[in-house]
Amino acid sequence: MLSLTAQKAIGSSQEKGAIRVDHKLTGPLDRLPDTFTYPGRLYRDNPEDVLSEVKKTILLIFSQFDFHQLERVFGDILRLFDGTYPGYRRCNTLYHDLDHTLDCLHATARLIHGAAVNGLRFEPGDVNLGLISALMHDTGYIQTQEDYTGTGAKYTLGHVQRSIDFMAKYFQDHRFPPEYLPVCSAFLRCTGLDVKITEIKFQSREHEILGKILGTADLVGQMAQENYLEKLAFLYNEFKEGGVPGYIDALDLLKKTPGFWDMVQERMAVELGRVDLYLRDHFRVSRGIDHDLYRKAIERNVEHVIFIKNNLEANGARYRGEEDQGGMTVRSPV
Repeated sequence: MLSLTAQKAIGSSQEKGAIRVDHKLTGPLDRLPDTFTYPGRLYRDNPEDVLSEVKKTILLIFSQFDFHQLERVFGDILRLFDGTYPGYRRCNTLYHDLDHTLDCLHATARLIHGAAVNGLRFEPGDVNLGLISALMHDTGYIQTQEDYTGTGAKYTLGHVQRSIDFMAKYFQDHRFPPEYLPVCSAFLRCTGLDVKITEIKFQSREHEILGKILGTADLVGQMAQENYLEKLAFLYNEFKEGGVPGYIDALDLLKKTPGFWDMVQERMAVELGRVDLYLRDHFRVSRGIDHDLYRKAIERNVEHVIFIKNNLEANGARYRGEEDQGGMTVRSPV
């Protein structure tokens, strides 16, 4: 439920729909350190590192927390993407890969903590389901063992429902409580870019906030990473195979990134309740940095794209990405 602090904040400190408590800092940072780059990716060589960070973040909220189910699902998701989970092939989508799932999981935990800083109170079981949903949210890209046609990218337009279907089978196979599925299904539906949140049936206001947190984490988790622009060539390949219209080639997708960011900001404000504001509170409390490092990183990535767009006529060939599996190299003076 929402605490008394959060309820008071609704009327006195509401920024475009997000419940947020104002804090007077004794020593606020006026600007980021010169060494600032991106929110941090500790798990490129060891995925277990992100689980450790998620646990530390959640334990900032709860003095005790049962991580057993999360640990089990985490291990199975690693096996799923690696191709060692029974009945499924190795992940072959180079944009919607394990790194992206871990980015989403990490951002989800940070958003939940930021919400808690603002007085929102979630049941530990609901937080557990929110984190499990983050791990499950893109399982729909994974092909079954007998599916050798194309790649998982062909399921792009229907991957959310396929993820829910995988999750339903997983919960049944591992004898998770049946009440988990409707809750987690609602959470996963929040990741669809064309989904109206008001059309999703949530069991509580707290579930709705957790769903919006997952939808937000899915977006900012990918756009804030330092290799986001390089991976756009892979995303274009997935869009092409999946029948997503609107892009001529990988360079066209890159050039449209600022417009996509505008759309994401509108979705976060209108559909997702501005829960992204909680990231700033997470970093303020956990690192002493009064900034949303995700937004700062995304804005830097967008600045890179604008720099490229402004120099295409003179240096077009230098910035054109390879449309094979080599990715694209992006350079900028920023």
